[in-house]
Amino acid sequence: MNVLRFSDLCDQGKARGQRVFIRADLNVPQDDDGRITEDTRIRASVPCIAMALEAGAAVMVTSHLGRPTEGAFKPEDSLAPVATRLAELLGRPVPLKRDWVDGVDVQPGEVVLLENCRVNKGEKKNDPALAQKMAALTDIYVNDAFGTAHRAEATTYGIAQYAKVACAGPLLAAEIDAITKALARPKRPLVAIVAGSKVSTKLTILQALANNVDQLIVGGGIANTFLLAVGLPIGKSLAEPGLVGEAGAVIKAMAARGADVPIPTDVVVAKTFAADAPATVKPANEVASDDLILDIGPQTAARLAQQLKSAGTIVWNGPVGVFEFDAFSRGTETIARAIAASDAFSIAGGGDTLAAIAKYGIDSDIGYISTGGGAFLEVLEGKTLPAFEILQKRAGG
Repeated sequence: MNVLRFSDLCDQGKARGQRVFIRADLNVPQDDDGRITEDTRIRASVPCIAMALEAGAAVMVTSHLGRPTEGAFKPEDSLAPVATRLAELLGRPVPLKRDWVDGVDVQPGEVVLLENCRVNKGEKKNDPALAQKMAALTDIYVNDAFGTAHRAEATTYGIAQYAKVACAGPLLAAEIDAITKALARPKRPLVAIVAGSKVSTKLTILQALANNVDQLIVGGGIANTFLLAVGLPIGKSLAEPGLVGEAGAVIKAMAARGADVPIPTDVVVAKTFAADAPATVKPANEVASDDLILDIGPQTAARLAQQLKSAGTIVWNGPVGVFEFDAFSRGTETIARAIAASDAFSIAGGGDTLAAIAKYGIDSDIGYISTGGGAFLEVLEGKTLPAFEILQKRAGG
């Protein structure tokens, strides 16, 4: 993917003395008192900001936070806690600027945080007048927010149309490289793990991957619908009987290419959905009418783990069982540790997937952990993300 990279501009000395506008993703969770409870996104934004400061730029950073009402700023919408945390991480003051669209006072070697961009009228609808005002603030626009790359908003798309220079920050560039490596030019066999509660939310992803991957591992409620598609009982498990035909079509599409969707041969069931519910391992063809399938069984997990050993590339989105409950976490843990131990290039994304990676402490063993939830899913669907599209256009690619 041909995009201009901010790191190259800095290496060439082209950022010195320039006004640099960075669209970061600083949308972090907070408690009821406004305290940040998890700061991964803020820490991930620091390399780009530090790069701009070291290059001698006058640096402006903005992000959305939550879902504010446009044109109606409220204290709970403020990036003030983010400014405090950024200052700690950067080891320098990070002033917070409100009402910044009509002008920002920042000097080379300084950084300011521009208040919640979604408070500006026209942000979400990518209003051209707003985008042009923002573009007038900057000499170099940098998109470093993969988490919002699937949205065409004023700070993610419009400003990139009108700014003198538009480029990708290091975080966005890393996502582009990892996605290209995993999906556009994968080392084969290419294995995708797609799990979740409903086929309907990931049907287009499954259909897109069926045309590309060598093995498609399904888990969670999605797997139950596939079990139904091959005629196996699922008791009272979560499934979508209305999509059995679509699941069967995915199996057929894979088979036509000599690829497969491994169907569980054993499962872990319970009578109720609860952390303390007794867990029972059963063959997949012996699930009772009052059973809930909450995990893949040890035989299935071991077989899939063995197959992952020979993979060239692994794309992982979703735990294969209710891993939050220890009794139903073994399948996800086995798969996670197999991915970590594999020589394959692995890319993982999605909130539950990241939670599983953290739970099993395998962060350093995953090739690339994507920071975007919805954006990562749209990439798996084969969609071109708006942020990528405009940066490619501006780069002439």
